[in-house]
Amino acid sequence: MAPGGTPSLPVRLGRGVRRTWTRLRRGFLRSDGFTLLVLVAVVVAAGIASTHWAMWVPPVIPVVAVLIGGFTLSVRSLLLLLAVVAGELAWLVGRLGIDGVRPGNIIVVALTAVLVLGVARSRSRLGVQGLRGESMLVDLRDRLRAHGELPELPVGWSADVVLRPAGGASFSGDFLVASKDSVDVLEIVLVDVSGKGVDAGTRALLLSGAFGGLLGALPSEEFLAAANAYLLRQGWGEGFATAVHVAISLETGDYLIGSAGHPPAAQFNAGSGTWRLLEASGTALGVDPDATYDVCRSRLGHGDALLLYTDGLVERPGQDIEIGIDKLLGEAERLVPRGFRRGARRLIDALRAGENDDRALIMIWRA
Repeated sequence: MAPGGTPSLPVRLGRGVRRTWTRLRRGFLRSDGFTLLVLVAVVVAAGIASTHWAMWVPPVIPVVAVLIGGFTLSVRSLLLLLAVVAGELAWLVGRLGIDGVRPGNIIVVALTAVLVLGVARSRSRLGVQGLRGESMLVDLRDRLRAHGELPELPVGWSADVVLRPAGGASFSGDFLVASKDSVDVLEIVLVDVSGKGVDAGTRALLLSGAFGGLLGALPSEEFLAAANAYLLRQGWGEGFATAVHVAISLETGDYLIGSAGHPPAAQFNAGSGTWRLLEASGTALGVDPDATYDVCRSRLGHGDALLLYTDGLVERPGQDIEIGIDKLLGEAERLVPRGFRRGARRLIDALRAGENDDRALIMIWRA
């Protein structure tokens, strides 16, 4: 330390070096330009090495840099990298001749360049770069799944939920939203958005947020009408959805249920030992601005269960949906002797014929 408390020259230099390194590490070293510079250096070094050690460094080696660039660079920087690769291949042909740089090598590099350029342009349309596009999709998927988690239920109530996207994909047009208010009223809406995959999944994410805001914010009898009005305002054309909405008093077991073009829910009555379909019906959401939605009221007694599901579980090509529903209820009857624990998983595993469609199933029961 210099007299007067001023840091000495070596200390000031050390601090300056650390600040400079921090700026470089946070800025340029993580930038698109730095990545491009490194990949260009790799391509140039590989080209020089190919002229001396062709057996160990083949002329096709720049394809590795092209692949890395496709995942990390913006479209503009990737085009610059591809221009450098093309120049290097032309230079190698001049040095080694066509026998040294076979046409097959050039074709491999060219096809890889076309492929990664297409991927980079698709990311550019999303406004993301590099691997952030994939991480964003994963985040959207996780948020949609988080919306579908049921709140903690009081003693005497249990639930089992299964969501299976078509073909084992990550995104599904089937989703659920649930909420529980301070007076122990559980509200659940199970929705089936038209379409499959990422397109349906992005619409499902938008609707799950909107429907989550509607749950509990207005009387249960008005939920489906409000959801229909919201969907119509989106102007999606063919982007309709079906839904089933239920509000259950966890204190008394009384509930109301409404449907918007959705397969009928089913209730198990412990007294009779049978399943019955509920008579709630209505027009799909986003189709008719004048649609009205009636609700069915009933009660879940001790030992009773409620079954909600999407059409992917019961629809089969060239077959009436009633046949699929009968099969579902037949499998549900097999659960009764063993109890309903993990019942949704056992049912969806038993009905494997719908694996090419999104499927969802919710079972709620009272001890």
